Amino acid sequence: MKRVITYGTFDLLHYGHINLLKRAKALGDYLVVVISSDEFNWNEKQKKCYFSYEQRKALVESVRYVDLVIPEKNWEQKKEDVHEYHIDTFVMGDDWKGKFDFLKDEGVDVVYLPRTPEISTTRIKKDLNAKG
Repeated sequence: MKRVITYGTFDLLHYGHINLLKRAKALGDYLVVVISSDEFNWNEKQKKCYFSYEQRKALVESVRYVDLVIPEKNWEQKKEDVHEYHIDTFVMGDDWKGKFDFLKDEGVDVVYLPRTPEISTTRIKKDLNAKG
């Protein structure tokens, strides 16, 4: 069984997220999605989400391509996760290109997938603020 892992915040779940999850799942048999916890988002990224971690987790768990959802609590856990979950392929959006190549030393393939260009959570928030 080929195992794939990807990371993200997944706030305001949209078709760009679904597209990423579908393409990530196509690279293997089992997809682990690691969602940034509320504390990690605030303490490390200074980012406030619309939905709580538990709400974002419930939304992502409902996507048919996803087999397991776990929390991201710190930047360093990626090395631990690839070993603990026996990961073969690490997947991220191409806006992170090169940032996780160090995981190749852990024995996993690292794949950067193109983002869906016309959609992002940041853009949705900007558009909604402009209408308000």
